[in-house]
Amino acid sequence: MTAMAPGIVKSREGLDEICWNILGQTYVPKQMTEECFTWHATLPPGTFVPPHIHPDQDEFLYILEGRFDFLLDGKPTVGEPGDLVKLPRGIPHGIFNKSDSTIKTLFWVTPTAQLYDLFWALHNMGPDADPAEIVAVSAAHAIDFLPPEEEAAQ
Repeated sequence: MTAMAPGIVKSREGLDEICWNILGQTYVPKQMTEECFTWHATLPPGTFVPPHIHPDQDEFLYILEGRFDFLLDGKPTVGEPGDLVKLPRGIPHGIFNKSDSTIKTLFWVTPTAQLYDLFWALHNMGPDADPAEIVAVSAAHAIDFLPPEEEAAQ
């Protein structure tokens, strides 16, 4: 990775003009160093990130537009514009857009670890992607998805 240069990343720009389609959500990477990776995300109504764990990363969201429903360490909570959501490493969390509106948020993780590479691996898998493949690809990049609640209860 190259050193970070000073400057401004404009609102409609990202790293190397990258725009990922991650299971119907749009992710635009804004900056990456070994210590931190940040991206702008747009989540249409009904999209979500299933409960998962980052064993080696702290994750944050700064909500710009819309209302998120979260499952944080097994507890439901809500985030709205202007809220900073803190997701410490090792704590299970799920991110859901249960509203009728598109959500826009700024995500970042520290350290970067393998998340950038995971997004390339998931890019354009599509809405009909095999969940087992998504889980396997994610696990290979140090993101551990949790089984659905009905499976976890058995």
